[in-house]
Amino acid sequence: MDGKEEDVRVGANKFPERQPIGTSAQSDSKDYKEPPPAPLFEPGELSSWSFWRAGIAEFIATFLFLYITVLTVMGVKRAPNMCASVGIQGIAWAFGGMIFALVYCTAGISGGHINPAVTFGLFLARKLSLTRAVYYIVMQCLGAICGAGVVKGFQPKPYQTLGGGANTVAPGYTKGSGLGAEIIGTFVLVYTVFSATDAKRSARDSHVPILAPLPIGFAVFLVHLATIPITGTGINPARSLGAAIIYNKDHSWDDHWIFWVGPFIGAALAALYHTLVIRAIPFKSKS
Repeated sequence: MDGKEEDVRVGANKFPERQPIGTSAQSDSKDYKEPPPAPLFEPGELSSWSFWRAGIAEFIATFLFLYITVLTVMGVKRAPNMCASVGIQGIAWAFGGMIFALVYCTAGISGGHINPAVTFGLFLARKLSLTRAVYYIVMQCLGAICGAGVVKGFQPKPYQTLGGGANTVAPGYTKGSGLGAEIIGTFVLVYTVFSATDAKRSARDSHVPILAPLPIGFAVFLVHLATIPITGTGINPARSLGAAIIYNKDHSWDDHWIFWVGPFIGAALAALYHTLVIRAIPFKSKS
């Protein structure tokens, strides 16, 4: 072998062939297992203990979520000033941290939704059946009501005087502003859920130890920082419903529709974006 050939080989090792990027990197071959679309109705689930266990896990998780977060909100409102409490940042950390912990605990049992909007978005993407989606949403709402109810049972007078963690559109903001904040905030959350649990991402980045609950909890934290001054941050219809039912004041119901319509629209947009754009199969030109 002469010197020139050796230099060529060394150069080839120093500068390996570049990997394709974008749509050119996508191919028909898959190194991951894509779960099949869930059927619309799956009667067989009703006879499975894992189905009922998953609903119980959603109930308990949403119960704990409301208990911790409502107490945190009340603690901030009770303080004479923001410097004497954890403030808005503390509320955001409570919501985000609880989602991180609870998704970590329940992901292997129910998927760790803890939010009807997340369940709705995953249903639209055919990740779970209508039977399971309805069951999850009912259990999430019941868990939220019980969680807020326990807080009121422990502290009945402070609960009523401090607002009970109920979501309302803040003075100075219109209903349209509140609805927009809920739509975009829920879009961020559900988009993060889709990305963090994507089978293709898990296979591609299997060498990177990324814990799925972490970005989901962090997304909740960031959305709360942005929208607490506008709506108190709902992005979770069960959380809003539980606090509104237990607090049960007229003004807590005036704008309550926003905390259902907004999150469901945001979840639907996130599901469509992820399915039709992010996970879309690229068009191939005919040779």
